[in-house]
Order: sequence, then C-alpha cells, then structure tokens
Amino acid sequence: MTPSSPSQVSGYAAAWSIVFVWSFWLIVSRVANQSGLTIYDLAAMRYGLASLVAVPLCLYYKPWRGMALVQIAILSFILGPVYILSVFNGFVYAPASHGGIFMNGILPLVGIVIGIVLLRKNPTPRQIVGAALILVSAVVLAWDGTTTTTETAWIGDILFVIGAVFFSFYVILSERWQLSAMQIIFCGTVVNAALYLPIWAIWLPSGLAEAPMGPLLLQAIYQGFVPNLIGLLFIAHASRRIGNANTSSILAAVPGVGGVLGAVILGENLSIIGMSALALLTVGLLISVRRRAPLPD
Repeated sequence: MTPSSPSQVSGYAAAWSIVFVWSFWLIVSRVANQSGLTIYDLAAMRYGLASLVAVPLCLYYKPWRGMALVQIAILSFILGPVYILSVFNGFVYAPASHGGIFMNGILPLVGIVIGIVLLRKNPTPRQIVGAALILVSAVVLAWDGTTTTTETAWIGDILFVIGAVFFSFYVILSERWQLSAMQIIFCGTVVNAALYLPIWAIWLPSGLAEAPMGPLLLQAIYQGFVPNLIGLLFIAHASRRIGNANTSSILAAVPGVGGVLGAVILGENLSIIGMSALALLTVGLLISVRRRAPLPD
C-alpha cells in the first residue's frame, strides 16, 4: 500500500476530522452553560440521543455476547455519568483550551502513572521524556491560566484531570479486553442511558424547557451524536488505515487546535507563555506516541 493510496488518504482525512471534531466539542461544551442547559441535560443528550442510533445497532449485532457481566459493569461505569459530568462541570470553571490540555493533553502521562501503579508496567525512556515535557507544559499552562483567566479555573482543571483518568482506564481496558466498537457503544451509551435517564428525568435539575431553540439544537446534535458516535467511527477507520501511531500523532494536535479555537471563537486569552507551553505539550505528546506499523489494507 503506497503512501498515496486512497485508503491512506481516507485514513488521514478521518484522523484530522476527529481533531476538529474534538476541538469544536471543547468549544460547544464551554458555551453550553450560556444556553440555560444544565450539565445534567448535556449528559442526558449524550446518552439518550446517541441511544436512538445505538439501540437498533446493538439489537442487531448483540455486542454483549462474549462480554462478562463484570466487564459490562466496569466499562459502563468508566464511560458513565461520573466521568462525563466531571468533564461538563469542568467547562463551567475553566476555559475550553484547558479542556484540551488537561483531558487530551495529559492522557499519556496519566496512562504511564496507571501502568506503573496498577499494571507494574515500566515506561520506556521515550515515554518518560515525553511525559516530563507534558508535565512541565501542563504546570506552566495551569499557572498561566491563573493569571489570564478566572481564579476558579483550577477547579475546572482538576475536574478535567478526573475525566482524563477515567478515559485512560477506558483506553487501557479496551486494549486489554480487545473490545469492539459496538461493545464500547453498548456499554458507553445504551447501558448508561438505561441507568441515567430515569434519574435525570425524575430528580436532576434541568433547563431544557427554557433553553433557546438554536443553542438547544447545537448541543443536542453535537453532544448526542458527533463525538461519541461519529468520532468513534473516525478513530476506528484512521487506526485501521494509517496505524495507531500515525493516528495518535495527529490527535496530539487537539490541545493546540482547541486553544486556538478558544482564542478565536470565544475570545479566551492565549498568552505567549501559553502558546509556548502548548507547543511544548504537542512535542511531548508526539514523543510519547508508541510507534506501530499500519495494518495492511
């Protein structure tokens, strides 16, 4: 398969598409609190609307076959309300650029820590260097955020880190358990919709009735369908066509693109120190990527 083959072109297109999908998700999630919707509404959209597509697919493919009950329970919890509500609440306190930094950006660092503590897996020298650069850039960005954004940004940063820990466990378990896309959709969407939606409808505060139609439709489409359904398919296609290493390298652009979009669209401050730290973070992410050959066509 040559570098210019159509399958590789589509793989690179899918990888860059998910960069902008995730980066715009940072922006959409940041402006959600201006629409009158609560974080509980956003979670309900994420699970409920996605289930409209996921339930028929799961009934057809029956992805629960081959999964132990404990696997379903663990994966559903990791991708469940604790994870997503922490992330949505982070955007209440911190700017969109911090979401890219402290969720996507520090994933390799969190993965290394989890590997050492729980899996007794020592990182390679390459991963250590990359993690060190990520840590330094994250600290600098957090410090810069306290001088250029609100005083409560650190609360959002902590919530984003919690989200990164949950997502890191998801990545580790999906690899160790060799989970299919449909198994992930079943646990992350259908199971959580069945558990969360009744609780939201009965007990949790909602601004759904008062939200303007435009922002409501934006959040419904983006939170419900784009990142967790379309994004998942794009990642799977990119990994298949150009390999995990190339896909991960391209996804390293998410924090930087998210920071630029936050500055351009939302007017968030992006100082020289912040831009330099974002560049350092991207270098650390690229160094941390494990190199794997692309799969054959």
